[in-house]
Amino acid sequence: VRNGQVAPIYVINLLISDIIQLCCMIVSITAPEDWNIRIAYYIHDFSLLASVGFMVCVALERYLVIAWPLWYRFRRTIKTSVVVCVVVWVFSLVCLLILYFWVNEEVTNIIVAVFLLLTFPLFIFFLGGTLKALSASTVPSDEKQRIVGVLVLVLLIYTLLFMPSIIWLLSDQVIHDFTFSVLSHMFLRLSPLADLFLYVFTRKGVIDKLLASVCCCRMDSNDISRSSGNDDNIHTVSSV
Repeated sequence: VRNGQVAPIYVINLLISDIIQLCCMIVSITAPEDWNIRIAYYIHDFSLLASVGFMVCVALERYLVIAWPLWYRFRRTIKTSVVVCVVVWVFSLVCLLILYFWVNEEVTNIIVAVFLLLTFPLFIFFLGGTLKALSASTVPSDEKQRIVGVLVLVLLIYTLLFMPSIIWLLSDQVIHDFTFSVLSHMFLRLSPLADLFLYVFTRKGVIDKLLASVCCCRMDSNDISRSSGNDDNIHTVSSV
């Protein structure tokens, strides 16, 4: 943030929402039976909606860097990012209050499923638009790799962890299936841990270090195999 980078602001808020989800899950599991843990579930759902909003912000910001670099360079400011983050938190809170206190459970499930389903095409659009604009972009190659990595990871996380819950909420056939219900909730609970990988892709130099370490490991293994092969050849020649 001190260097004027906008992307970490959204990722930090995403991690905050994930930490809130993890804390609520711990409370719901470890709380005594006589405790009223309904508030923990409300806070968890509130942070879950916020995390989806910040995932959209991360994907949108990465898309603008490639597709609209000049516009984004003059428009991105710390103040704008903070305002967007506040709007996401407030919007999630308003949605939670409306859905859980003014609407019945069946309508709430449908609205949440439609909201999550409408977010999915946005991630596909951001990834497709970024790949299309890569050839004409002046962004350095290492930055392009990080941007594409973030967009692919966001789409992968959303597809694997959120789509089962969307199917469970919209389908009348699987909503009463206990196994599918447990699996969809389990995948949804794993989303805070999966979001941590977004921080790795947004950090400069982290991916390069990981690739360098992998390359070094491969080179060391190749050197060991070559040296062992040379030793075997020398042993064979000496025996002859």
